Amino acid sequence: MNKIYIYNGDFVSLLSLIHYLISNNIRPYNIQNNEYFPNLLEEIILVNLDNNEEVIKKIISIIGREIFKTLYYVFLSADEKKEIIIFYFILNGFKYRKSVIYRRDLKCVCETLKISEYVKHEIHKFKGFLRFKELENKVLYAEIEPINDVLFFLSSHFSKRLKNEYWIIKDVKRGILSIYNKKKFIIINEDDFLISTDKLSNEEEQIQELWKLFYKIIGISARKNDRCRINFMPKRYWKYILEVSDER
Repeated sequence: MNKIYIYNGDFVSLLSLIHYLISNNIRPYNIQNNEYFPNLLEEIILVNLDNNEEVIKKIISIIGREIFKTLYYVFLSADEKKEIIIFYFILNGFKYRKSVIYRRDLKCVCETLKISEYVKHEIHKFKGFLRFKELENKVLYAEIEPINDVLFFLSSHFSKRLKNEYWIIKDVKRGILSIYNKKKFIIINEDDFLISTDKLSNEEEQIQELWKLFYKIIGISARKNDRCRINFMPKRYWKYILEVSDER
């Protein structure tokens, strides 16, 4: 029977489990978070471990901070095999240390680099495609539906770019909010924070109309190229982009 090792769902918990498995010379069939439902041929194994932040320091000292950040990008991905990929990357990292990132002959390294680049690409896209609107209470509010869990990195970006504003970014797909108070941001479950997003400020309604008009006027109908536009701005982003939301 295939053994599935379960962790609590956060990155530190995953690293603590991976460290335990490597230390005990265990090669798991798979690793999944605590929301995983096994099939009849799988055996769930729960290991009671405390989230040990010393494990993080140890791993960083071995593979380096930049490679560690690359693994965090993989963890934030929607890839179903991300945990086992991270396991084998760290396993080989203990052997090859910082040079592990250059071992393109290892499948886990190739997969790690491919997935991390995909996540970083989506973060980059949302930095340009995310649209805030001003609510009645002057709070800036935006909604996104990313494939990967990129809310942390987007929040870090906008906490610097809009550091003098109050803002909220909602990941609709995961039901989580990032709330910024001009000092720092926190990410919480949407059920833990109630806010009305229906009423916009008077200025916002006027700005939206002017922005739509501006976008329409600057377009040159004779040079319209839908294929080119979709290449630069895929349709899955359009739902929350004001100037093209009506074209969906």
